[in-house]
Amino acid sequence: MRETLFNVLTAGNPAALEGSIWADLYAGTGAVGIEALSRGAEKVTFVESARPAVNLIESNLRSLAITTGFEVIAGDVGKLLRKWQGESATFDYIFLDPPYRMENEYRDTLEFLGNSNLLKPATIVIVEHAKRFDPLEEAGSLKRYRRLEQGDAALSFYRRQVNGKGDANVQL
Repeated sequence: MRETLFNVLTAGNPAALEGSIWADLYAGTGAVGIEALSRGAEKVTFVESARPAVNLIESNLRSLAITTGFEVIAGDVGKLLRKWQGESATFDYIFLDPPYRMENEYRDTLEFLGNSNLLKPATIVIVEHAKRFDPLEEAGSLKRYRRLEQGDAALSFYRRQVNGKGDANVQL
C-alpha cells in the first residue's frame, strides 16, 4: 500500500515530493514518513501516542542514519492539531492512519483538518483505512477525490475545495 501511495503522489515525477512538509499522524512505525524523507521531503513530523511506537520510530530513523528533517512527537493527535492551529502551522501532505477500530478518529481528524488553517491551498490529506470502512466524502473544506483499494486496506485522498471546487493546481 505504501508503494501505491507514493506512486500516486509522484505520478511519474520522482522529484514531486522534493522540499515538501509532511505530518504523519498516528505514525505507528513511521514507515510512511520515512519513505517521504527518502523521496526528498524537507520535513516530516511524526505524531504517535503509544510510547512503544514512538521508540520504534526513533529506532527506525537511527537505523537508517536519518538525523535531520524530522520531529517525533509523543502525544494525542487531536490536542496537537489544536496546538498547531494556534501556531498557524501548515503542511503539503498530511497522512493519517489511526488504528482501524478507531473509526471516530478518522471522522474527527478529517473534520478538524477540513475546518482548520493547517492546510495550504494544495495540501493533500491521505487516509489509510479498512476497505470495509468509508471515511467521510467531505469534511469542512476537504473533499475526497480518489479512493484506491488493495487487499483489505484502502487509501482515500482529499484536497481543499475553494468555492465548491477542488484546487485546480493539483493534478493526480
